[in-house]
Amino acid sequence: MVLHHLILILLDFYEDLISLFDKKVIIYFSVSSKIEYIISQLFINYHNSVLVNIDFMKYSIIKAINVYQPKKVIEAIYKEPKLFVKELCSFLKERIIINQSNNILKEKENTAFQQILILLNDTEVPKKLDWSYFASFDDFEKLLTEMNIEDYKLIIDREGKKSHTLNSAIEVGLKNVIEEDSKNCIGIRMADMLIGLISRLMQSLKVSLRGDYKTGRVKKILLDSGWFALNQRQIDLYKKFYRVICVNNNYWYKAYAGIYSDDLIAFIGFLQFMNRFKNIDDIKNTNLKMQPEYYNAFVCE
Repeated sequence: MVLHHLILILLDFYEDLISLFDKKVIIYFSVSSKIEYIISQLFINYHNSVLVNIDFMKYSIIKAINVYQPKKVIEAIYKEPKLFVKELCSFLKERIIINQSNNILKEKENTAFQQILILLNDTEVPKKLDWSYFASFDDFEKLLTEMNIEDYKLIIDREGKKSHTLNSAIEVGLKNVIEEDSKNCIGIRMADMLIGLISRLMQSLKVSLRGDYKTGRVKKILLDSGWFALNQRQIDLYKKFYRVICVNNNYWYKAYAGIYSDDLIAFIGFLQFMNRFKNIDDIKNTNLKMQPEYYNAFVCE
């Protein structure tokens, strides 16, 4: 009874929140990971060429860490960069050995890991990492250009004395940038709550679609059918969320993802998939247990 009451409260909250974002409100959000920040800095002096696709190598590393969740590598993220590189190399070597037991399916992965190891051995490791947010603001600037906006004020949530986010915005060339306490700015509070909703749904999808690949065994990972055991109110909420994220203000640069965009694709694909249902009968009239398969096929198209 208490859980049911809590669910109703959350539905009320999210319905009210999403209703605030009509076509007059322009949304921009950025999706990237700490791992990508690190990998990008390790390979900052390397660029794509005819012989080497550096972006693919970066993606392969980020994907491997996200899929296999190597504990020592993840623990080293906030330690010295040299230690992170050392643990990353150890992890890649270990995976190559494990993958050899399933060489037919893992041959391409092993080839990628071997190429990455060669590059890592030649990489000049920085003494420290820069936790700035330049990438997010680069694409935000592109959104402003796409919308032909030159006169603007960018208000950023105040984050303490160092103001990393503010400084990053200024360094990429954005103008009229100020910090403000979210208590005094409804726009910041709206953005915080919306990005919280996006993050929670994206993270839930990520966890639900994460398999155990540590043994080297490969199997299809599907969402639990419970994701689709919904009532009409929940379906309507997903459809409204879809309109806010995918339909309203349909600018090219309204969403940014780094090299590793799998989580964003799963998120957008899920909203698009849920929007296909007109009402609860559309789900009831199909096999609920097959919906995870249908979603998997849909998002892989």
